[in-house]
Amino acid sequence: MKSAKPSAPPANMDEFIAGQPENYRDTLGEMRTIIKSIVPNATESISYMVPCFKHIYMLVGIGATKDFCSLYTMSPPLMKAMKEELKGQKVAGATIHFTPGRPLPVDLIRRIVEARARENEEKAIARKK
Repeated sequence: MKSAKPSAPPANMDEFIAGQPENYRDTLGEMRTIIKSIVPNATESISYMVPCFKHIYMLVGIGATKDFCSLYTMSPPLMKAMKEELKGQKVAGATIHFTPGRPLPVDLIRRIVEARARENEEKAIARKK
């Protein structure tokens, strides 16, 4: 008996979103729009099969599993600093999980992305010294 051939990983953000269940697509698309509105020059890529945004260094990523969507903040220190703001959210390490029917508040996404952009900019300045 032949085993099923694994599907190829998505080549870009569009393919990733299109490959998700219908009820996830709008939420992931909205997150993409929000992130790009905050850091318009952020580039998109797929890194380790995770759709990511890059601003100097990796900024944030988005994802989906059968149970939830995720915002990968890529910054454990930021998650610790935002502990109070994240009460009521499902947090695992540097990742916030949520369901498509209950997306993250736009203001929370904005604060996270802005903080990550600052972290990356400060890191780049420190490396130049």
